[in-house]
Amino acid sequence: MPTLDAATEAVQAQTQVDGEPCVLIKLGEVVLKGKNRELFERRLADNVRAAVRPIARVDVIRRHGVFIVRTKDATVERVDALAERISDVMGIVWAHRAWRVGKDVESVQRAALELMAGRSGSFAVRTKRRDKRFPLTSTELDRLVGGLINDTYGLPVKLKGPDHTVSIEIDRDEAFVFSGGLPGQGGLPVGMSGRGLVLMSGGIDSPVAAYRMMRRGLRVDYLHFSGMPFTGPESIYKAYALVRELDKFQGGSRLFVVPFGKAQQQIKSSGADKLAVIAQRRLMLKTGEVLAHRLAGGTLITGDALGQVSSQTLTNITALDDAVELPILRPLIGMDKMEIMDQARRIRTLSISELPDEDCCTLLAPRRAETRAKIDDLRQIEKRLDVAELADQLAESVQEHRPVYGDS
Repeated sequence: MPTLDAATEAVQAQTQVDGEPCVLIKLGEVVLKGKNRELFERRLADNVRAAVRPIARVDVIRRHGVFIVRTKDATVERVDALAERISDVMGIVWAHRAWRVGKDVESVQRAALELMAGRSGSFAVRTKRRDKRFPLTSTELDRLVGGLINDTYGLPVKLKGPDHTVSIEIDRDEAFVFSGGLPGQGGLPVGMSGRGLVLMSGGIDSPVAAYRMMRRGLRVDYLHFSGMPFTGPESIYKAYALVRELDKFQGGSRLFVVPFGKAQQQIKSSGADKLAVIAQRRLMLKTGEVLAHRLAGGTLITGDALGQVSSQTLTNITALDDAVELPILRPLIGMDKMEIMDQARRIRTLSISELPDEDCCTLLAPRRAETRAKIDDLRQIEKRLDVAELADQLAESVQEHRPVYGDS
């Protein structure tokens, strides 16, 4: 038996209102950007058009605090698909599947009445007038439309916590009527904060770190270290699947894979012992720095969370920072594992991360790892290995992949 929400969605999808179906987008902190707001809005509009291109070519019309997304020959089904896809675009708070109707009381009443056909439960009407020249105030239109719905269907009005909210927005040239919507990701449009390189392990943490930085407007590429030739390709498959899922938030994602097994073997043979884990992580960062420079990236991103594992003590994190000149962003640094898992579940990467594979970070690892690594000791190990040359060689060996969201 369908839930009330599922039944309501089914009714809404079948409702045929006398108007044009479209998507009404509500913006978040983009509207607070002052003189730079136009730049943010232009980038956001470009990102929306790129995200929905496989579904339809659209016009994105910018108004004060909202975007209107329209397409030729719009159908309810196509607009539903557009709204679903748009809700994954960073910088958007809500994506409403709305009806665009005439800017007159009769058209608004008719649309609201048709929108509520077949529904049960309580309701409320909420009006917002972006055009204050409209002859009725918001309260007057609420009462007029609410009274009509009550008289026609006998549904009770409930101003606090209604089962359904009929939203009416009066704009410059038209009115929009809708009920409900899809919550967006919030944050800033991807591309407004530069470019970074995520060290993608295939575990739970790094995909969440990537998501959080995309949400802050950073466009990211991904670098995965495989244990090949001493492991199979399973970790690469996982990294590919994770990047493909994360691609819905930015599009055009690139995954770079480095065969890291032989380098790990060299580190173990160097006598690193308990420092082997930190030494190999420093080498990963150095390799990432070389690649980031080639990709015009300004930062490295990791999934480190303070104290989560032995390599993520404050002393060891300081030793990792010493390995490179690029800044290392750690968006999960103050989060616990349950918080990270909850976010991974919400962005739909958790089930992929939990798939079994051979993690290169545990390959050839010592029984006990150092929790208070000394930078001078690590530098001595790197001097014996000629780590700068090794990082260049590893960066040269990368294989590039372009996972696309929606591809099977």
